[in-house]
Amino acid sequence: MGALEDRALVASLIRQVLISRMCVREAILNFPRDTEDKSIYAAYHALVHYEADEDLRARDELYREEQDDYLEFLASLLEHGEDLPENIIQNYEKYYACANIPHEKNTKGFFKGFLKFLNVKND
Repeated sequence: MGALEDRALVASLIRQVLISRMCVREAILNFPRDTEDKSIYAAYHALVHYEADEDLRARDELYREEQDDYLEFLASLLEHGEDLPENIIQNYEKYYACANIPHEKNTKGFFKGFLKFLNVKND
């Protein structure tokens, strides 16, 4: 799958979460495998934060609406093949090292995931 298709897939996954047709965990498991796309990494972390904020979202309607609008904004950009704004990418970059983006289901993918688990850099 190419970069544009990967971004369209992620946009669709985000929207499926927003309309409660898919849980965040399922969406993340369906992310493009072994991507190097910083916009997809940022979208990954935005979804992780969305799930982590579940209690706050339940208590604060305004926060929930703003977060939903934010994710829809990300989905719209990705759907059109655009890069996410640099400030958004930079806000999430500190989390990239611990991103558990799915890897290919083969030996190479296994070792990539294993090395990430061990916190060993493999370039």
